[in-house]
Formats: sequence, C-alpha cells, structure tokens
Amino acid sequence: MTTTPLGEYLRGRRAQLTPEALGLPVYGRRRVPGLRREEVAMLTGVSVDYYVRLEQGRETNPSPQVLDSLGEVLRLDHDGRQHLYRLAGFSPRPEPPAPVEEADPELVELMLSWRDSPAIVLGRAFDVLATNPIAEALFTGFAFSRNLTRTTFLDPAARTFYPDWHVVAENAAAALRLADGQRPGDPAIRGVVDELRVKSPDFVAMWDRADARGKRLTAKRFLHPDVGHLELRVHGFGVLGAPGQELVVYHATPGSPAAEALSLLGTIAATRAFG
Repeated sequence: MTTTPLGEYLRGRRAQLTPEALGLPVYGRRRVPGLRREEVAMLTGVSVDYYVRLEQGRETNPSPQVLDSLGEVLRLDHDGRQHLYRLAGFSPRPEPPAPVEEADPELVELMLSWRDSPAIVLGRAFDVLATNPIAEALFTGFAFSRNLTRTTFLDPAARTFYPDWHVVAENAAAALRLADGQRPGDPAIRGVVDELRVKSPDFVAMWDRADARGKRLTAKRFLHPDVGHLELRVHGFGVLGAPGQELVVYHATPGSPAAEALSLLGTIAATRAFG
C-alpha cells in the first residue's frame, strides 16, 4: 500500500489508542487494534475520505488547524506534535549533514575533566563521537558497536546490562524516529533504521508503534560486569553549533552506592589507562 511518512505516523499512532480512552462507545468485536479511521475523522472534524487520503499519502497538505486537531485526538505530546508538523512540511528542512561528524575538541577537553561523571557525545544517528575515560569504563568500551541504538537492540549483553531493557529500547526507538523526522532521508539515520528493521523483530514492533519523542529517561539502571548495580541520573544537552549532536552526562547522588561504584569504576578506568 502506497503511503508517506505522514500517513505511516498517523496510522501507527491511531493503532495505539483505544475507543475507551477517548470515551467512545464500543459495539461488538473490532477487527483492527486501536481507533478506526472513521473515528479519527469524526473526532478531528474532517471527512472520512479526507482522512483516508492522509493515511494513504494521497493528501499531503493538511492545514495547521487539521494538524492541531489530529494532535489532540491522537493524544500527542510536544515532541509528537512537532514531529507531526515536520512530516506535514511545516518546518524548514535541515541543512545537509557534514560528511564526517566530529565532536568539538574543546567540548572533549571539558569532558576529560569530569573524572567521576561519565560523559558521551552522540551524533545525529546516536553514534558515539566522544567519551571520557569513565564513560568508556561504564559502557565497557562499547565492545559491540559505537552506536548506542545498534547496541541496545543487537547486542545480547544489552539485555543484562540494562535491567530495564524494554524501557530503554522503547525510548531509543522513539528518539530515532524523532531524529528521522527532523532530518528526513539522512543516510546515517536511515542506515541504522534499515539495519534494525532487518535484524531486530523487537525494533520493528517498537518502530511500528510510531512513537516520536526525545530521550526522556531522567535516570537509568545498569548492571555492570565490574562494579555491579548502578542507578545514575541522566542529563542531555544539545550541542550548540552542531545540530543533531547531544552531550549526555551520567551522575550519581553523592554518598550513594552508585557514587561509590562510580568511584571504583574511575579507579578501574585509570588503572587500565596506565596499564
């Protein structure tokens, strides 16, 4: 069936809502999960034919008013609405990506001064562009891949390393879809998506949910092979001058078991560096 990224997104979000969630009556057995197209059209205030054409890619220029209504009906949050608008063409197209994506040397120098806080710079496709030593120790050298999304879905060890793997994976898939909408056709992002659609059934299921949101986890749990359990706070910062890049810093509450584990991890990292 012919469709567009906008139609794919609408269909995926429609499938995630139930009639009960919107106060609609339910009669008999339903053949499809989620809302029917007729229900979305009625609640949005457009004709069924118009909404069908939106999903099938035969209508590509919905008005801002229609998009606002769709955002409300489909219960989209801020990131989801921004993604919807981008897919409908209501945002400037990004500049072409640089041939080689690199972290700013001054930012890397700053990261190296954070001895007790793991820090990484992620590229637009979630490639690891730079780290400090304790981050290398935390992620055990990124042995499987220096792309966090590939590691999450394809490395068998990730399901042990992240005790909350399913939450981490859903978050990663939603962030990748948001990035894909922000930079449509970007070869680095599409390369990750296409590979995971072939190799990971879990990714396919999460991708087809059509969630689109920035990374939201404020804390993350790890089970590290050297220091055991850690629960770290997560802080993400956009990198000025490098659209699509993000600085991610992990931090432990002072005096907590996680802080002690990070201190031990720092010692291990230093020993390996001079070993």
